[in-house]
Amino acid sequence: MVLRTLLAVAMCAIGVTHFLAPEPFVRIVPSQLPAPYALVYVSGFFEILGGLGLLWIRTRRAASIGLVALYVAVFPANINMAIHHIQLSAEGTMPVWAMWARLPVQALFIGLALWVGRPDPSSLGR
Repeated sequence: MVLRTLLAVAMCAIGVTHFLAPEPFVRIVPSQLPAPYALVYVSGFFEILGGLGLLWIRTRRAASIGLVALYVAVFPANINMAIHHIQLSAEGTMPVWAMWARLPVQALFIGLALWVGRPDPSSLGR
């Protein structure tokens, strides 16, 4: 319950950040993809939707799977960031090793989303 709530809040917060300060996210969108601002807004929308969906039992599993799809969809931006050493902030404070370290962390988020999206055993008979 605690991990589910933490992931939900984190996803909603980062999703809102996509709308309030999209530039860092736009910066890491691979140049081959069209409409980077639109992609950032769409991903922000689905981060919020997925986060909220984790909070209700009826939508939890779908939200979990949706978040996994989102993590896979944004992975190219994380790779792009690492390969091209793109900083999220103008100050450029993230070390290159941290950019590369973010990549396997995506697998942890995928695992966490799947784990917190499991059906509640007490609701299986309903």
